[in-house]
This record gives sequence, C-alpha cells and structure tokens, in this order.
Amino acid sequence: MEEATVLIVGAGPSGLAISACLTQNSISHIILEKEDCSASLWRKNTYDRLKLHLAKEFCFLPFMPHPPSSPTFLSKSDFVQYIDIYVEHFDINPRYCRSVESASYDEGGNKWRVETNNTREGKVETYEAKFLVIASGENSECYIPDLQGLGSFEGETVHSKYYKRGSDYKSKRVLVVGSGNSGMEIAYDLCNWGATTSILIRSPLNVITKELIHQGMRMVKYLPVQVVDKVITFLGNLKYGDLTQFGIYQPKHGPLYAKYLTGKSAVIDVGTVGKIKEGEIKVIPSNIKRIEKNKVVFANNMEKEFDAIVFATGYRSVAHKWLKDYNYILNEYGMPKNDYPNHWKGDHGLYCGGLARRGLWGVKMDAEAIAEDITQSLKQDQ
Repeated sequence: MEEATVLIVGAGPSGLAISACLTQNSISHIILEKEDCSASLWRKNTYDRLKLHLAKEFCFLPFMPHPPSSPTFLSKSDFVQYIDIYVEHFDINPRYCRSVESASYDEGGNKWRVETNNTREGKVETYEAKFLVIASGENSECYIPDLQGLGSFEGETVHSKYYKRGSDYKSKRVLVVGSGNSGMEIAYDLCNWGATTSILIRSPLNVITKELIHQGMRMVKYLPVQVVDKVITFLGNLKYGDLTQFGIYQPKHGPLYAKYLTGKSAVIDVGTVGKIKEGEIKVIPSNIKRIEKNKVVFANNMEKEFDAIVFATGYRSVAHKWLKDYNYILNEYGMPKNDYPNHWKGDHGLYCGGLARRGLWGVKMDAEAIAEDITQSLKQDQ
C-alpha cells in the first residue's frame, strides 16, 4: 500500500500538465501510466505526416509556452520533443506499466483506493489518495462500428490509430470511413501515394484552412464568436467555392461556435478538398449497408470493391470501466456528465482532465483549474 495526496491516472499531456501544476504548489502526487512512456498516443499511434492543426500559441502546457524559434504549426516530432523537455523541466516521474484495474471511494476513510497491475513486474499494487484525477484521455480505446459482414472482408482493415503512411497502400483501392481531421488527412496521404481513394462523408462539415482558424481564434478574444464565424466562413467559401456538388455540405453552425457547442472540430484542410474537386478522391455520401468479401454495399445500393478499409471513426473513453464510482463525475460513456466549463470537477475529490474535447488548450485550462481547486481544498483542511 502506497499513499499520496493526489493520484493521477494517465501520463499523456493532461496528466503531465496536472503534475506540473501540482508541483508548482508543492502537492505530493503519483502518476500511474499503463504504457511504458509518456504521451504514448503521440509517440506510438499517430501517422507520420501528422502536424498540429492549431497554432503553437494554443497548444502549450502550463508554465511553458513554445519558444519564438519554433514553427507556428508543430510537427509530431516537434511536439514529442516539447513533451520530453516538459517532463525533464518539471522532474515528472510517472509510474509506467501500471494498468489501473479498479478505483473506488472509501467513504469511511474519505480516500480513493486504486488497484493496478504492474505489467513490468507482474504484480498487483495498491494506492490510496485523498484526490483522484482521471487523465487517461478521451482516446483510450479504438472505436470501429459493428458493420454487417465486416468479419468476411478479405482485404486489410485498420483503425486510424495504427495507420502510419500512404506508401503502404500504393496502387490499392482504399476506403476511408470517417471524415474528421484524421480521415480527411489520411485520404490525402493515401491519394498522394497512388492509392485509389474513396472517403465516406455522411454529415455536414466545416472545412477551413489552418490559417483562417488561427486568425479566428485570435479574433474571438475581441469579437462575438458568431461574428468571427461569419468572417472566416465567408473567406473559406471564397477559397473553396460551393462544395455541395462534391458531396460536402456546411452545417448550421460555424466552426468556432460548433466547437464550443459540441466539442467537434472543424476539418482543417491539408489539401484533401483540392483532391476531391479534381476527382482524385471520390466522396461516397452514404452509409455502409453490408460487406461481402472485398465488396462494400452502400445504403444507396452502390457497390464497390476495396483492398483495404481505414476506420477513422474515433475513440472511446474507458475510464468508467475501471472507475467503480464513475457516476461522481462521468456518464455511462466515460465522458464528463457535467457540461463545459464545469466538466472537470466531481464529488469526493474526483476530477477529470482533458476530456472536454477542447484540445491542448482545454488540457491546459483543466490542469490549472484542478490544481487550484485541490490547493484550496487542502488549505481549508488545515
């Protein structure tokens, strides 16, 4: 049995940010991480061409802005290097290879009890703390829809988490399922490497450039978000023209207001729209009805054969599976039950960070709020 004031589950950007904030306030804590490194999703499970879609001024962790010499839009390797510097600077030492099996609140002792499997040494470990912070991220478990006949598909199926590079699919017929940022960028990568690429786009999309989003996020500090949305949407329409003829429709709300309402990000175009307009990437505006060997049958009765399917269909949080008293802060899907911006605080010293779908800026805001709340709670107990 080991005790600490705070237990943090997860050593991704959120867990690291919370650790740094607690360190600044001299609060003892332990980070439990199931992988063998920090920020494992960034290190192990992102495609090679990935870059941050938002400018660096919105993508830093507490107390350490990016230096002026760094590029405006960081590459994957740039950000991983930043994480390494951050960990060293704040002397963050996660307990790696600790897979949390259960966490529950002891009302008698007013403490959280967490049991982990030390996968490196093959033993069970128990921890107790006054405060527990869920920082395991919203991208914990790959989600692939349950499609009729998927198991019969004779080609390759892969989730975007495990997709690395388009060169692996040269000259193949590939279907990308999912039209968020990952799906659209993967489709572009595949096309550039000579794959015959199709992408499923079933919902309206805000499509915008990273430069316009950058300017919009600056403008919203001074102007109402709906006004900023009108400006950047107008400029985006000037660039792209009417995309409805290509199967891309605009949603009711603009990119920034939609992000605020739903947490859903706009599609930051990396060149995919141009490929679609040129006919190099085919848009399929229909759901999948069933799969028969290499043939995919769509709800509009169109049929096409593919050699591979890439599922850019997102992730699911699994915190509610190991957190026995998850109803103190989470819903049945493992996401905050309270609406933003009051999502981060639960009952009995339970917190969650990085689950608001607000990107790295949201991670920073959560970390600062959680650390301040814990600090004030400890002062009241003195």
